[in-house]
Amino acid sequence: MTASLKDLPQIEALLSQPNIAALSQGFSRAETRAALRSVIADLRAALLSTDPPAALPDFAGADFAASVAQRITAARAPSLRPVINATGIIIHTNLGRARLAPQAIAALAAAGADASNLELDLETGKRGSRHAHVERLIRELTGAEAAVVVNNCAAAVLLSLMASAGGRNVVASRGELIEIGGSFRLPDVIAQSGAQLREVGTTNKTRVADYANAIDDNTAVLLKSHTSNFRIVGFTAAPERQALARLARERRVILMEDLGSGVLVDLTPFGLSDEPVVADVLKAGVDLVMFSGDKLLGGPQAGIIAGRQDIVAELKAHPLMRALRIDKLSLAALEATLRLYRAPHDPLREVPVLRMLSAPQETVAARAAALAERLAAVGITDTGTEATSARVGGGTLPEQDLPSVALSLRLEGFTAEALSAALRRGRPPVIGRIAQDRLLLDLRSVEDDELSLIADAFAAILR
Repeated sequence: MTASLKDLPQIEALLSQPNIAALSQGFSRAETRAALRSVIADLRAALLSTDPPAALPDFAGADFAASVAQRITAARAPSLRPVINATGIIIHTNLGRARLAPQAIAALAAAGADASNLELDLETGKRGSRHAHVERLIRELTGAEAAVVVNNCAAAVLLSLMASAGGRNVVASRGELIEIGGSFRLPDVIAQSGAQLREVGTTNKTRVADYANAIDDNTAVLLKSHTSNFRIVGFTAAPERQALARLARERRVILMEDLGSGVLVDLTPFGLSDEPVVADVLKAGVDLVMFSGDKLLGGPQAGIIAGRQDIVAELKAHPLMRALRIDKLSLAALEATLRLYRAPHDPLREVPVLRMLSAPQETVAARAAALAERLAAVGITDTGTEATSARVGGGTLPEQDLPSVALSLRLEGFTAEALSAALRRGRPPVIGRIAQDRLLLDLRSVEDDELSLIADAFAAILR
């Protein structure tokens, strides 16, 4: 006869079973009770379904206790854990943005494990500044007079405007009033800073004269924003930075630019032409630039502010700085990442983000072939390679693709969606994308040492 709801035991009765009681000793009674409730709830749902099970498990047996132990172990697993990014999106916001270089990871671990001179000047023995650990490096790499770092780029924009334009006007082009991820809008950030936004130009065309006509005695800042996550094409116009810089000097206002991502090396040799180098922006006469640490820079989450010394000094002294300051772990990782941009290091080889986007197509194709061999060894043979387009990601260079190679595969008994879901539940999870009912694993965003882990994940599914 088919099992019924009355055959489900009470939780307290199960807790008294020897095998289950042993779990309470190994874990805790509360965790065991919660896992039992979850298992019984699943069995109850199965009995109420249109296709109920013919029999229930042996509640006194070792197999049932093992299934409960698996629930407890799964519940104890960290929520935030490593995944393998096979999407082809190198700076994937949902997957943690930039990978850190080994040197940055080592610096982060050292700062977390030991006491450090975070705010102690070792020469004088007096209180120092946490900003000093990276300011010299930022100045060296960008040509800025001074620099300071906060916890992300949105915070950098907020602090810069609050300290320089609070209660005064900020002039910005309508075509640059961007919305970034999570529905955060630049006009809202300006409003929170206490400044008054004055929009100029049109969505597609803004000229220097528009900025000039908007400047009055209450104007503090001309704000330029890099449209990192979208492009306006066709009948367009925007003033050159040098022209805006001349206007700002003549009218004695500050020219700021929110670069969003921010890059320290020229990416045009790799076909990525719309991302200005931070040093070139400052050289053009921009007074203050703000950019991210965890995008094209390839470091931890941070908002980097670089530019004129007098403006940066005001930011450092602002009361909001303490609320927005960078923490010691991110600071350690950022310092280590910035050092990779100095000789004898080659950032294109040692910074993972730059290594991935600059990798030759042949290297990516060889990686795809190596993965196909590893999968064949565990029994996955329905594979093929195809040319794909990878993306930089992170709201950067939205219309510029990177040529890439993906492994396309099917597994008997699985739809592409089911296979993708099974891989997401693996340890570590493998994240790909689906096209035409085949799973695609793009190898531009995968490291060589992850190939064996992907093969293991498929082997676990087959088992």
